[in-house]
Amino acid sequence: MESAKPSKADDDSKVLQPPSEPLSSVQLAVGGMTCVACVRTITDAVSELEGVSEISVNQLGKSASAVVTRTSLVDSMVTLIEDIGYECQVISVTPISPAGTSRQVGSTRAVALEIKGMHRIFSPKDVIDTLEQFGPNLTVLKPHTSDPRNVLRLNYSPHAPEFTIRTILSAISAASPVEVSMWHPPSIDDLARIIYRREQKQLLLRLLIAVIVAIPIFIIGIVYMSLVKEDNPVRRYFDQSLWVGAVSRGEWVLFILATPVMFYSAEAFHRRSLQELWFLWRPASRASLATRFFRFGSMNLLISLGVSVAYFSSVVELAISASRSRTNTRVTSGSKTYFDSVVFLTMFLLIGRFIEAFSKHQAANAVTLLGKLRSSEALLVENILSSASSLEISTDLLELGDIVRIPPGATPPADGIVVSSEVTYFDEGSLTGESRNVAKSKGDEIFVGTINKLRVIDMRVEAIDGETMLEQVIDAVRQGQTKRAPIERIVDVVTSYFVPVVTAIAILTWVIWLSLGLSGILPPDTLSDSVGGWPIWSLEFAISVFVIACPCGIGLAAPTALLVGSGLAAKHGILTRGGGEAFQEASQIDVIVFDKTGTLTEGSEPKVTDEIIHSPSTEKDPGDDGNKTSKWSGQVAGVVLQLASGSSHPLCVSLRNHFHGHPSSTVIGSDIEELPGCGMKGKFRLTQGDTATEIGAIMGNETWLSEHGAIPNQHDSELLHRMKLEGKSVVLLALSSQEESIVPLPAKPGPPFSIAALFAVADPVRAEAPWVITQLHSQGIETWMISGDNQITATAVAKLVGIPSANVIAGVLPPQKADKIRWLQTLPRIQAAGRKRIGKNNSGVGRQIVAMVGDGINDAPALTAADVGIAMGSGSDIALSSAKFILLSSNLRGLLTLTDLSRKVFNRIKFNFGWATVYNLITLPIAAGVIYPAGHARLNPVWSSLAMALSSTSVVCSSLLLRLYKEPKYLDVDQGSTTEVKLEA
Repeated sequence: MESAKPSKADDDSKVLQPPSEPLSSVQLAVGGMTCVACVRTITDAVSELEGVSEISVNQLGKSASAVVTRTSLVDSMVTLIEDIGYECQVISVTPISPAGTSRQVGSTRAVALEIKGMHRIFSPKDVIDTLEQFGPNLTVLKPHTSDPRNVLRLNYSPHAPEFTIRTILSAISAASPVEVSMWHPPSIDDLARIIYRREQKQLLLRLLIAVIVAIPIFIIGIVYMSLVKEDNPVRRYFDQSLWVGAVSRGEWVLFILATPVMFYSAEAFHRRSLQELWFLWRPASRASLATRFFRFGSMNLLISLGVSVAYFSSVVELAISASRSRTNTRVTSGSKTYFDSVVFLTMFLLIGRFIEAFSKHQAANAVTLLGKLRSSEALLVENILSSASSLEISTDLLELGDIVRIPPGATPPADGIVVSSEVTYFDEGSLTGESRNVAKSKGDEIFVGTINKLRVIDMRVEAIDGETMLEQVIDAVRQGQTKRAPIERIVDVVTSYFVPVVTAIAILTWVIWLSLGLSGILPPDTLSDSVGGWPIWSLEFAISVFVIACPCGIGLAAPTALLVGSGLAAKHGILTRGGGEAFQEASQIDVIVFDKTGTLTEGSEPKVTDEIIHSPSTEKDPGDDGNKTSKWSGQVAGVVLQLASGSSHPLCVSLRNHFHGHPSSTVIGSDIEELPGCGMKGKFRLTQGDTATEIGAIMGNETWLSEHGAIPNQHDSELLHRMKLEGKSVVLLALSSQEESIVPLPAKPGPPFSIAALFAVADPVRAEAPWVITQLHSQGIETWMISGDNQITATAVAKLVGIPSANVIAGVLPPQKADKIRWLQTLPRIQAAGRKRIGKNNSGVGRQIVAMVGDGINDAPALTAADVGIAMGSGSDIALSSAKFILLSSNLRGLLTLTDLSRKVFNRIKFNFGWATVYNLITLPIAAGVIYPAGHARLNPVWSSLAMALSSTSVVCSSLLLRLYKEPKYLDVDQGSTTEVKLEA
């Protein structure tokens, strides 16, 4: 694409160099990883680069990610990874931007266009000249170094339907007969799939050579040189000496056939093991001597050592035979070398690797399956006024603000808002796990991956280009898969010392058997007629040890189960942002703490049930009934509307809806700000005739207002108490004639505020909440509630859903919520589970694992402080970014699925880990010869290779069995109809 760049002389002013960012996120595709030791090798190598942090390597996803301080480090990372024997390709280098930013209508969009024939028919300069007609709305960018030659990158500011990507493509096509389309670089999933296929193809080719060679090796080396009678003419033919010394025809044939297997089929093992050793011992290495001697190598090294020892010891034995004088034409009876073992050993190892690679690919398909929910075509409504017809276009050509038609049975091509007046139903099960169809009408959101089940509707596009809910689900699953469980740290320790320990055991095994032979403890007939004597005979035990020892099964125990588990969670409407650590902690939850508004209550449409507005002249009058409709009431309504418009909190939404359409005066507001957990504040200018008054206003809970001197009078206090007993949430508005009193907490205010209005809000409890709480209690999980609301209202809500009143913490600010979570974490675990204490102290019991479920900005500190933060999918961006799990459905049933699935996944990890460990502990001594004294039984290197392959393959298959997971039967029970209750946030 270098030639696609415009010349500096002609087009320098038309090309914009993308601004550099101080920090960038790098995504790499990495091929050649076969075990957890490979992950450690790459991580250790990249960690040596200064300016690279947050390194994460995903063996199953064939990827790696890191944060770099400068983009020039990317090339160094790629070179370093390739130097140690792995394939590496850059997927993306993305500047890190603040969380929560998303593109809005009219904002800049970056795209890449593929222009077929751009260099043959249409030069890059001609393309840029054609695009000049769009003026400052479009800017051509310099291409990335990895872009194909016919790709053009540009930024533009769309405004549908007048100026869109369709307008740009039409302009280029009209200027020249070239084919123009949107170009997308290969995604991480595409590259992982390519790497898997390439590795499987290479493995298959190497395996094919080994199988072809194994057939004559089996016939000659095993059947005719070992199994048939010695007077068989074919056996006698192969036993005859040939060329030099006492080397038989059969040994020469085995040597010739085994050599291509050794240096081609097993070449990848040798090459990678040598590269790993070179990296460890290279002059620039920062590894300590202890690391070099006691933490080196991977599975490649063990396999290479096993095959190499078998091959080269056989060559030595062949040389010894060649040096002997030929006494007769028949020099041997059967094969005494390990050339046949080299072939069968390599063949079984490659079979195991191929099956393992295939199984890993299947385990890594969870994200790919989610991606298949996307639609590739869209029905664009070109004329909104005459919407009878529609045009079928690619989803790549959609813009924010486009109107798209969705027929029954179709999935939305993008996220959007329903604009049709008709009501339809959508199946959101694939995205949220919701089993029932959800009604959608004008103004409701619909998402990619859901299915229209009833009638044709139109929607306005609100999210495209990786910003859809489905893309966020995929990104969250992918990121969660790179985060490791604490149990994997044990695996890291075990595998880091595995190769040195196995090497030491193999050498020790050889020395012991050699000593037993040379000392005469073993009877002479044990040696038989081995050409190499005791050294070669005892070497077979060492080869078996090298081959059978496999850390792959141990290393794959957790990643494969977590990979399948995160895909299952996404299938049931649960995003796993916390990865393995989140799964492990969720499987051990002792306490679940709930926020109130929007979590235990519906929170979406609370209703204002009581409205009391004090007039300025009678504000302190206890007899004021609050029903005066004067200009003052209109001004208060205007203030409340402006304050409530600055927040998405359910209470503010209810106030906005309540005053919408009510008579209100125009007031000018400024410096409106939300204080999470407290309320809203701002400054206002009120006009009465020719007089203008500057006032300060605060609106929120009773505690916060009292800190500013707004104390309810006796009459108001009685009203507030009655509202709280009814389970209503209370919002107070206070005004001050001096704006200087608007100060941030915890500073003390100036002149006191006076209460101008009181509002009571009722919010229905979620229908399933009492049932979910009951189920959690039956599982031994204790439930608590933390709320910023007053104690009376919070206790009333807790009683409705089944949370003990003693477990209600009310009237707390957001930072205090986090403090309460930390306090709960300090309690002994047996106390949290409600079990009886054993003994007088709790030494060794350990603290309890606390989960927090919330949805608002004020819940973010508590979600972060909790061991397991769980956010409702309808929650704020800050709450979602603070959580380890996200429930896409607003139904709390997902909480029960989460706890059950987490236990299943973590139990499978423990089973895999235990199985792989026991497997190695049993097979390793057998390979070393502990059972040889009992009837001279020994594990041949060939059978050792098969046993090694079964180790990792069985672990992967065990994890794949998780796909059979089904939700507990009690989740199929209908929890009844919605319970209308009045409660709050």
